[in-house]
Amino acid sequence: MKHSVEEVKLKNGSRGLFIDIPGASVMSTRVQFRAGMMYAKNKNVYEIPHVVEHLAFGANAKFKDEQAFEAEFTKNGAYHNAWTSDISVCYETECADFEWERIMELQKVSITEPRFNEEELKSEKANVRSELTGYMNDYYRLLWPRVQQAVGEDILDLSERIKTIPNIELKDIREHYRRTHTAHNMRFIIAGRIKGRRKQLIHMLEEWDLKEGREFEIPVADLHSSEAVSIRRKDASNITFGFSLVTPRHLEPDEVFAMNCLNHILNGTTNSRIFGAARKRGLVYGMGSSVAANATSTYWDFDGEVNVENAEALFDLIQLELMRALNGEILDMDFLAAKSYALGRFQMGAQTPAQIADYYAEGYFTNGMIQRYDTMPNLIKSIDKFKMIELAREFAGSGIKGFAAVSSVEKAFISELENRLNF
Repeated sequence: MKHSVEEVKLKNGSRGLFIDIPGASVMSTRVQFRAGMMYAKNKNVYEIPHVVEHLAFGANAKFKDEQAFEAEFTKNGAYHNAWTSDISVCYETECADFEWERIMELQKVSITEPRFNEEELKSEKANVRSELTGYMNDYYRLLWPRVQQAVGEDILDLSERIKTIPNIELKDIREHYRRTHTAHNMRFIIAGRIKGRRKQLIHMLEEWDLKEGREFEIPVADLHSSEAVSIRRKDASNITFGFSLVTPRHLEPDEVFAMNCLNHILNGTTNSRIFGAARKRGLVYGMGSSVAANATSTYWDFDGEVNVENAEALFDLIQLELMRALNGEILDMDFLAAKSYALGRFQMGAQTPAQIADYYAEGYFTNGMIQRYDTMPNLIKSIDKFKMIELAREFAGSGIKGFAAVSSVEKAFISELENRLNF
């Protein structure tokens, strides 16, 4: 969808993006605060941001409880959601264009005038506990926090997070909200029909009653390597694994796309060098790789599931193909095919206001970057194969690696698999 982007700085210290999409029938919003787990006042109440998120659409100045607010908010089909990460608490809405003003007002009251109470706190603590307990059965959710810990990130894993929930009291919720939900710590993205509404939107946002506060800095982790982490589960019938190679810097968009091309060559299809070859040999049903950049570092992640009897052969294959890539053994035809795939997938990714908002949110909420969508096709076309190889070498040579696996086998076997990845 064709669109234009403008950064707006409000008098109250908030800032954000207006994304004008002519003729859009939907308006999509994102309101983000640096208020995630990293900003809990201490580890004993680590899960506070998650509970605050769950309470976001509960009692407020105009509605007595979540049910009353929900009935009003959704009566014309509008949607809302919220999510929490290590860094962020983000509130999202999507509505038909004809009711954007009403939804903006409801979003304002839910964010700026919550009425936290004991009854809803008790319910949402139980709901958060149920959510996290359910994740304990998702082996990928179980292992990735352990990989983060292994490379030095100051986070808690799932079981540790669950233990903090009973410690959270109403005074903790109010303290965290007051400290983090401030004007200077708020960023926003509004995507839809902006033309003719710009002044009204600015006026509405500047009426949000938030304390001035300050924008929080993103903590920088002391990254390092450590030994393999084995998570024993007696009922695990195979090995679910994940490992990261980390470079201690934020990759630029063209660098991320270059690494995405390499991931496609290695694991993108059944014709790929690792996943495709492993499938052909009957070693693995599914595995993949991806790149994720945060404000201060970038992770090259691999994960999959493998039967115990096939694990050593699979890891030998991973080692072989990664070494070939690091040695520059990439055919031009494979590289050009990966670039073509990347261009096609990218152009398919902006078909709705929500998709467009999500595209800008990743960079803008992390470090204020605005990489305009229409510049990306030329950027993808300009990706250089040798630059891609140099980036892969940067990850492999950083000395920062984490590995974790969920299985019923002895740790010595998991350590042996990790040791096969020698580059």
